[in-house]
Amino acid sequence: MTASSASHQQRELRRAAEQLGRRRFLTVTGAAAVLAFSVNLPVAGAASAAELDARKITEDPFTLGVASGDPLPGSVLLWTRLAPRPYEPGSGMPRARVQVRWELARDERFSRVVRRGTATAHPEFDHSVHVEAKGLDADRVLFYRFRAGNWTSPVGRTRTAPAPGARNSALSLAAVSCQAYHDGYFTAYRHLAREDVDVVLHLGDYLYEYAVTATGGARNHTDRQLPAHFNRETVTLEDYRLRYGLYKSDPDLIAAHAAHPFVVTWDDHETENNYAGDTPENDVPPAEFLLRRAAAYRAYWENQPLRAPQRPTGPDMRLYRRLQFGRLAQFDILDTRQYRSDQAYGDGWQKPGPESEDPSRTMTGAAQERWLIDGWHASRATWNVVPQQVTFAQRRDVPTDAFKLSMDAWDGYPASRARILGGAEAAGVDNLMVLTGDVHVGYGFDLKRDFDDPGSRTVGTEIVATSITSGKDGSDKPGSWNNQMRANPHMKFYNGRRGYAVVTLGRESARADYRTVSAVTTPGAPLATAASFVTEVGNQGLTPA
Repeated sequence: MTASSASHQQRELRRAAEQLGRRRFLTVTGAAAVLAFSVNLPVAGAASAAELDARKITEDPFTLGVASGDPLPGSVLLWTRLAPRPYEPGSGMPRARVQVRWELARDERFSRVVRRGTATAHPEFDHSVHVEAKGLDADRVLFYRFRAGNWTSPVGRTRTAPAPGARNSALSLAAVSCQAYHDGYFTAYRHLAREDVDVVLHLGDYLYEYAVTATGGARNHTDRQLPAHFNRETVTLEDYRLRYGLYKSDPDLIAAHAAHPFVVTWDDHETENNYAGDTPENDVPPAEFLLRRAAAYRAYWENQPLRAPQRPTGPDMRLYRRLQFGRLAQFDILDTRQYRSDQAYGDGWQKPGPESEDPSRTMTGAAQERWLIDGWHASRATWNVVPQQVTFAQRRDVPTDAFKLSMDAWDGYPASRARILGGAEAAGVDNLMVLTGDVHVGYGFDLKRDFDDPGSRTVGTEIVATSITSGKDGSDKPGSWNNQMRANPHMKFYNGRRGYAVVTLGRESARADYRTVSAVTTPGAPLATAASFVTEVGNQGLTPA
């Protein structure tokens, strides 16, 4: 798309937005029609496209690899996207639907195939493929691949969840977040691909909307020049699709997806920095922002291993959901962006006060809050794990009465946090673990019934996974390390390097290992374990391992 055509498209989007209020936009027909208009798609839907003989595809269409996600006891979601030239609009595919074959086997050589079938890659969904493979054995490692014409995808490895009543003794997970392409190499993902984990929890900021230069920002590419259309902020559906093509073509990210099933949730940058509900960061009309949000949500679903219930309608997408791994763990995956109240006091680090402490303020929205607490009342799991986006524990910036709190984190929504913690206590949740991303550092917190009283009961733990790249190389002790460690007695760990966290849940305790790499602005950095902690079943609180 040329600059003039992009400008024309933005004017057309603005004109369409001006004619739609929020109420009309949220109708299924209104949202579908406007989104179809915004990308010049036929409103009739996927069936309107002609069919392409896959044997006519002359370039490898599996440049973005494969992925799997949201494992259930008898089912797993398999994903790929046909993209022979992922850096071009349309990804080098004609506007025609393509039949893609898939196989699921017990071995890498596919000598013991357990399921196979055919799925359609529709141009309306950017030739993405989402296969819900069903009728599988519980707690089973499986291998999968796709075929289109004469082309075969890389092989992926996945697994199903244990049966609902299974008394499984261990579950290992990795928590990851914040992977700005322009801030460095995804070296941590190459290491994660070699980890022996059952599942990866992605806690948000899978991509960033910011411009990426021809040399890839801090990557300083010398072997390639990225097209000029990456050097602008993502706004349209085409922009977001292209950005996913850039990110998902990274070989380290491809390796991690192929090695493990992912469970994903978003934060802000998949759409726009620090947006709150239908309130954008910048001063644009809400209806115009909702068009952008609709484009971002659609591209997110197209490019992630998500099931059909998560497919968006216009600017809305039901991303919060629940997964269970036998009797050992229940995962309640939250969405803390789509339903939240706007940030108090204009966002940023501010003194708390009546505006931020207003009891009506919500991080989750009322429906999601009820769903979470009701799920805890029904839970029989040893561990109740909450993968979500922003720092949950109280986090003062300085150890004096002049402290400020982050209005974008749960500190800006203390009444909402109190309702969540009160709901967990009322439901009898004894082993609560919150998994968090967003802040580009690794934290370990004890969750307190009253954060202002260090002697208050510890009701759970929070493991904050540092970024994959965001913030560039980082340091072991960021400049705020002394102040934050002194200001927050419940903060047990703070490290500013890049990497991820590995958490192993057991019947008697859980262990968290903070993995870090020494650099991301140069490729190939080695992996280290910065610290390890344990928390005991029935006796919450992080202690050094």
